[in-house]
Amino acid sequence: MAKPDFWNNRKRYYDLKSYWLNRFGCRVYKLSVDAGFTCPNRDGSVAAGGCIYCDGRGSRLRMEGPLPSVTDQLLRGMNYYREHRKAARYIAYFQTFTNTYAPPERLRLLYGEALALPDVAGLSVGTRPDCLPDETLDLLEELAQNRHVWLELGLQSIHDRTLVRINRGHSAERFLEAVERASGRSLHLCVHIIAGLPGETREDVLETARTLAALPVDGIKIHCLLVLSGTPLGTLYEREPFPLWSREEYVATVCDVLEILPPKMVIQRLTADGYRDIFLAPEWAVNKMAVLGAIDRELERRDAHQGIRFEERKT
Repeated sequence: MAKPDFWNNRKRYYDLKSYWLNRFGCRVYKLSVDAGFTCPNRDGSVAAGGCIYCDGRGSRLRMEGPLPSVTDQLLRGMNYYREHRKAARYIAYFQTFTNTYAPPERLRLLYGEALALPDVAGLSVGTRPDCLPDETLDLLEELAQNRHVWLELGLQSIHDRTLVRINRGHSAERFLEAVERASGRSLHLCVHIIAGLPGETREDVLETARTLAALPVDGIKIHCLLVLSGTPLGTLYEREPFPLWSREEYVATVCDVLEILPPKMVIQRLTADGYRDIFLAPEWAVNKMAVLGAIDRELERRDAHQGIRFEERKT
């Protein structure tokens, strides 16, 4: 399979920057918003303590004091990217914790506040698959009729044994059910996964990727496992350090994943970096650009690109 022409880029995968240029014809940036949400996996509704790798402090804004309004947060970001990156349009990214964890009337006010700003082309809403009642999906579908709306679902792994181990608080079946209910609503679905989770092998990650490749998923974020101080995972690591994936293992697995994903899937992220003040391991993950460069070099070495081994399943 040849590299698709519609990417219009020099990458070996369909990156988010290229997608924005194709979709809007200009530079578009996602602006993170902390709207003050919590998470049912932290407040006792589903579980307590959150996922084992999760830093419960929230955004830097939350750590600094009372949160600015959605409008103030977005205007600050718009001013910066307009001046320094020549941005023309923006996506309001409701990012911190579970951004559908509120009654629809509150969500309508928050999302509407973001969309009321000039040059905000749409939303990206990060959430969990067990926090998507029909009323919330109806609201997002309504907004998607005249705005660009991404729904970002945290999955991390398709394997229930892993979801239990990381205290995720939902099953793989719940995720699949959420995708089915969200599809066909004019929403763009993005799924988050983590490579290097405790007990998982390369083949486990590839099985997660194969599952996503067969679903109506439009984008993916691939994260490396980060060990952060103050998290349950960090406490275990500080007590007795355990083996983590090397950069070479991570890079090779990410390239394997890219090869089997459909060419039209937007690659929104290929690695992760955490707050430096609580970062414990792996040391290589601190240098995000070096990881991205290593992925580019490995794809070039293989003479491979996203979708080269994608097999569309017949129905």
